[in-house]
Amino acid sequence: MNLKEIVLDKIIEQGTLPLFFHHDKAESIEILQTLYRAGIRVFEFTNRGPEALAVFERLIATRDLEMPDLYLGIGTIKSVDEAQQFLQIGADFIVSPIVNPLVGSLVHEQHKLWIPGCMTPTEIYTAQQQEAALIKLFPANILGPAFMSSIRDLFKGQKFMPTGGVEIEMENLKAWFKSGVCAVGMGSKLIDPKNTVNLFENTKKALDFVSKAR
Repeated sequence: MNLKEIVLDKIIEQGTLPLFFHHDKAESIEILQTLYRAGIRVFEFTNRGPEALAVFERLIATRDLEMPDLYLGIGTIKSVDEAQQFLQIGADFIVSPIVNPLVGSLVHEQHKLWIPGCMTPTEIYTAQQQEAALIKLFPANILGPAFMSSIRDLFKGQKFMPTGGVEIEMENLKAWFKSGVCAVGMGSKLIDPKNTVNLFENTKKALDFVSKAR
């Protein structure tokens, strides 16, 4: 089993993919450590500031020392140059808000998982043509579970993960999993970098809710 298959299996097994961005290295490490203690084993840092590359490099180093069974990916990747930079420092997978076939080709060459973001059936079809094993439905709060239910039969066998506005609420999670997704992305609804007091408890709660909602 290659890294692409391992990461995909881990995301599905975990049922959720937490994600956040923070400009500070020390605070980002603390958030990552808290998520890990709560049970997270696959995680996405987002490329949303000029500090992202340096922070991600430090997260990779910390992972290698303390959490060898954690898989770290980078999100908000839109160009080949961005993908190359993060792959060179050890990103285990790449997440995009769009479908850029050249990014997909680069990631596939390294036998790693590429998760493009889609909002329309045409974008989903384009992502499938580029062999996207997992597609991010984005923004999830605009699309909603009803969208997933309506397109599921058009793309039988395709794995989907909604991201952007997924609530840590049992009814919302049940609706998404019933619609046919294999996991849910959780960003600001789970992780507020400015207030991490209850992050451990909230992460445990999210994992428990996901487990019960499936």
